[in-house]
Amino acid sequence: MEEPEEPADSGQSLVPVYIYSPEYVSMCDSLAKIPKRASMVHSLIEAYALHKQMRIVKPKVASMEEMATFHTDAYLQHLQKVSQEGDDDHPDSIEYGLGYDCPATEGIFDYAAAVGGATITAAQCLIDGMCKVAINWSGGWHHAKKDEASGFCYLNDAVLGILRLRRKFERILYVDLDLHHGDGVEDAFSFTSKVMTVSLHKFSPGFFPGTGDVSDVGLGKGRYYSVNVPIQDGIQDEKYYQICESVLKEVYQAFNPKAVVLQLGADTIAGDPMCSFNMTPVGIGKCLKYILQWQLATLILGGGGYNLANTARCWTYLTGVILGKTLSSEIPDHERKDLAMVPG
Repeated sequence: MEEPEEPADSGQSLVPVYIYSPEYVSMCDSLAKIPKRASMVHSLIEAYALHKQMRIVKPKVASMEEMATFHTDAYLQHLQKVSQEGDDDHPDSIEYGLGYDCPATEGIFDYAAAVGGATITAAQCLIDGMCKVAINWSGGWHHAKKDEASGFCYLNDAVLGILRLRRKFERILYVDLDLHHGDGVEDAFSFTSKVMTVSLHKFSPGFFPGTGDVSDVGLGKGRYYSVNVPIQDGIQDEKYYQICESVLKEVYQAFNPKAVVLQLGADTIAGDPMCSFNMTPVGIGKCLKYILQWQLATLILGGGGYNLANTARCWTYLTGVILGKTLSSEIPDHERKDLAMVPG
């Protein structure tokens, strides 16, 4: 664990925690859908020396028991088996969602355990009062179900993080600003009033995952504790922020959360291969600032983002927002000259 270079004036405990280790970044770089994205993100954060203003915490790897707080034993055991063998043709894999979107490549179980463990580590830092904000940019895999991989997501680290936070915090608000509906997280908590899920996302025929209509509000005791905000293509910063602020204002007043988990997938940014929303990091940053002014324990996760350079720029910009820093568009001397900051 590294001490930050410039601790916050109001106390060491308010310095954000940044989940990082070279081994963790290397593991996350191996995911075929986003090759070396984790390195690009950390590299740019490092270039702006933002890591020196945060408390760096090395993530632990999630144990089978920790992963089983949400996922079924059968799913975890199958994922471990095919991961060890690199068997993408196992006859049972289709039952567990392993295939085209989520290939059962060698080592995928270790990757899932690393990401799950990193988000649990971040949640534990918040529980321990080490910080008010904990960041795991390589987390946010919100589609995975308890017994099924889905949408590039093998393990639902967001759910694992929420479950860990529930050990201390009575009511958790999950806010999902990814382009895609946070279906796995919503499903996990659809029957409880202790976790409220809010998802702003693209919703149109044929667009994955096909859920998240405005009429989807939760079930049983969790009825009206799921909020879905379908958004059409082409939305820009100002309109998006207006929608986000108005929804979150109502949710905050009605639910009175004690902690927040925020998924900030960067596939909403203009130039993403998803070709849907027309956002800039500045617009997402305004939404982030709105949530941070609540001054609650806040777990920050990444998610989608398939223009890798834009994603690195976005999350670096948002790290600056968390630190209250305005970043120059002129990138410091650094090995990645292609990542110069152009936030909007």
